[in-house]
Amino acid sequence: MAGLSALEGAALVIGGVSMLVMGLLGRPDSPQQAEMGGLTVIALGLIPLFAARGLLRRRSWSRGPALITQIIALPVAWTLLRSQGVLIPAGIVLAAMALTALYQLARPATIEALGIRRPGATPGTDSADA
Repeated sequence: MAGLSALEGAALVIGGVSMLVMGLLGRPDSPQQAEMGGLTVIALGLIPLFAARGLLRRRSWSRGPALITQIIALPVAWTLLRSQGVLIPAGIVLAAMALTALYQLARPATIEALGIRRPGATPGTDSADA
């Protein structure tokens, strides 16, 4: 689960750095747009990287950013699936990763491992008793 988040974050950061370098060294139609796009994608890539670090450390806060990242990945995967050429396999891989991570994040074992309690549950009570 943390590995999937880290992989997605690393891919976004690499893509953002590539956009930034092309904006600085290449000849894009709009250098400012390419540079800001690259910085934005880098910033977005940091979110799943921080979430992956939190998941590895079993921090309850990390589940939220990880869930949001996967939910955002689904429409991106759909867009890739509706395109042509090499983007279709990329869409399949992204959709599979996002769905797998969403499943893993929603499992009761994961919720328990992260120390997340159900609303109204008191500390020390078993989740199966409530």
